Amino acid sequence: MQEERAHWGSSLGFVLAATGSAIGLGNLWKFPFITWDNRGGAFVLVYLACILAVGLPIMMAEILIGRRGRAGVVGALRSVVGPRWGIVGMWGVLCGFILLSYYTVIAGWSLFYFTRTMGWTLSGYPAGLQTGDLFGEQVGNGGLQLGLSLIFSILTISVVYLGVHRGIERLARTVLPILFGILLLLLASALQMEGSGDAIAFIFRPSFGELEPGGVLEALGHSFFTLSLGMGTMITYGSYIQRNQSIVKMSALIVVLDTVIALIATVIMFSVIFSVAGMEEQVGASTVGMLFISLPELFYSEVPFGTLLGPLFYVLVALAALTSTISLLEVVVSNLIDQHGITRERAALASGGTVFLFTVLAALSFGAVPALSGFEIFAGKAGWFSTADHFVSNWMLPTGGLAITIAAGWFMTRAATRDELVDGTEPGWFRYDLWRLFIRFVAPAAVGAVIIAVVFGVDFS
Repeated sequence: MQEERAHWGSSLGFVLAATGSAIGLGNLWKFPFITWDNRGGAFVLVYLACILAVGLPIMMAEILIGRRGRAGVVGALRSVVGPRWGIVGMWGVLCGFILLSYYTVIAGWSLFYFTRTMGWTLSGYPAGLQTGDLFGEQVGNGGLQLGLSLIFSILTISVVYLGVHRGIERLARTVLPILFGILLLLLASALQMEGSGDAIAFIFRPSFGELEPGGVLEALGHSFFTLSLGMGTMITYGSYIQRNQSIVKMSALIVVLDTVIALIATVIMFSVIFSVAGMEEQVGASTVGMLFISLPELFYSEVPFGTLLGPLFYVLVALAALTSTISLLEVVVSNLIDQHGITRERAALASGGTVFLFTVLAALSFGAVPALSGFEIFAGKAGWFSTADHFVSNWMLPTGGLAITIAAGWFMTRAATRDELVDGTEPGWFRYDLWRLFIRFVAPAAVGAVIIAVVFGVDFS
């Protein structure tokens, strides 16, 4: 028999779980990098506008579809929008599946760097160690990659196995305050560095002459990637919300928390960059430069209280990644429970184990297995890992996001969406007609522009 549908214990529980889903490597890694790559201020301002115009409306749309459908992404779209929309739901499940398979590998790197920084804190930073070489050695070690990925997979499966309230919500209530605390400690240390003033000016002082059209598209793309939109996560989490909980308030709070954390992480990293001579050239060389090559050494040479904050930083990265991997697995598990009537325990083990088979392919594609490292479908994207990331970031997420905007704006009735958003719990600032305008016209046009850019060769991975 199908299990009775779970629900969040409180609005706070949902907000923390959904914020945890949104807060991940996109906040701590990708956003600082693309902000640096697009020269700061003007890009950040455009990004904030995109969050309000695209991210927030789609966030509300996904959550209202989930609560109205009271099912995972496939069942919710079928019941709320129409039977054929189950295909869109399956696209979301597949997206979550593929993304989780390689995201787990990156998450495992945080465990490696936590153990290394702990060792350096206790015994000192090794003289002459090149962190770039260290990174290359660890990703090329197939056994190490499999071990780290397996540990992270087991942690993810264990939480989802326990369920929505006992597992996901309880972990979010524990982890998110710790995550916030570590982030504030890092911020306090960063603001003591001499480059912090330059970092803040770089991030928050707009100079539109330096922003190129590609930067606007990148801001658009990241505005829904960072919020875990387009893959069914928020539809699934929204299906556990009760009627007396405000979709509008909770959506706004999730967006604010996610954005603030991304900005704080960027201030921290840029304060370090602007405080060390020669760092500006080094960090722009690769997307992993900031997080896994530059920062480890700098914690022990430049950052105030770095010997303590170094390990804590990688705890932060690991916790942020874990709350995201849990939400991705929950998309797959919820679908199995709803569509096939199996128990959560079996669904978590079966789906988690199957995802890990593909994680193996990603983990071994950094040189350990030449066939996987040289695997190429998309030009310039060699390796299973890069291929999967390119497909998800450039095709699956944007098309999934576009489908949701069309479903909520054009196929759901005005009465149905209004009933979910205007129910007496909404805040005074919310205007339903404005939301409907954005979800019908602005958000589809923006996401459509991203897809067109991809067709013409722009890469968002």
